[in-house]
Amino acid sequence: MRHYRDRDRRYDRRRRNGWGKNLYRNTEDGIIAGVCAGLGDHFEIAHWVMRVIFIAVLVFAGPVTIMAYIICWILLAPRRQEYYQEYVEYDEQHRRYRPMNIFRYGDDVNTRLARANERLQDALRRVETMEAYVTSKRYDFDKEFSRMSK
Repeated sequence: MRHYRDRDRRYDRRRRNGWGKNLYRNTEDGIIAGVCAGLGDHFEIAHWVMRVIFIAVLVFAGPVTIMAYIICWILLAPRRQEYYQEYVEYDEQHRRYRPMNIFRYGDDVNTRLARANERLQDALRRVETMEAYVTSKRYDFDKEFSRMSK
């Protein structure tokens, strides 16, 4: 009996945490249960596009689509703000954090290295400019002027 309770707790914890893949129902933007909106968030597709895809699949697959929707309704937990913050990853190109997505592939290694090299060269140029200023007579003049104005 204890084995089943432990298994149920693990299942419930994984469900609440989006199955480790940022899979949630978006009940705020959803129409019925938020399944299409949640899947749209996961795959980074507009919610209306995901709904159109659902309707198209419904036309061709019929009741199987409705059963899949109900299963997703049961398996996917509603998105909560505190869980949303856990599953983020850093986007190097935009220099910000974004929700984790299992189907997003990053740039190839050469592109990422070239971008890192550009940022490093930019930082080196700024350091060289700063060093040139600090070792110049202008810096000494500004420093003395600042002392006099205090």
